Amino acid sequence: MTKKAFQDYYPDDLSHCYGCGRLNDDGLKIKSYWDGEESVCIHEPRSYHTAIPGFVYGGMIASLIDCHGTGTAAAAKYRSEGREMDTDPPLRFLTASLHVDYLLPTPLGVPLEIRGRVKEVKGRKVIVESTLSANGKICARGEVVAIQVPEHLIPRHP
Repeated sequence: MTKKAFQDYYPDDLSHCYGCGRLNDDGLKIKSYWDGEESVCIHEPRSYHTAIPGFVYGGMIASLIDCHGTGTAAAAKYRSEGREMDTDPPLRFLTASLHVDYLLPTPLGVPLEIRGRVKEVKGRKVIVESTLSANGKICARGEVVAIQVPEHLIPRHP
């Protein structure tokens, strides 16, 4: 049996994000998992995610860091509460702040590895630091400040 990604636990009503929504047919559908104390996502951008020939568009890099960060935030919050990700109430996070430093041009045509580390879990806020690597070289670093979606904004169906 295949291990479920963080994003696979999002309720259907909250699974339409362009970056990480499993129900967005046109989206990236990134998948994030725990790897010890770090989270990891492997994603290979398409040829149309280009900036200049052969290199990934910076907005794509930001999207990967962003959605991996919010997924990691949700998983970290469940962990901090000693809960499994399939328990109610569902925890979903949105971006309050995204900072990305581009360190090297990121090549197209190879899998990118995004690794996250939880810097802080405090109340409804989780801070995740990430690196994005290609061919073993760190091409970008980012930080996501993620805020838990208030329960009253999470759709409920009888």
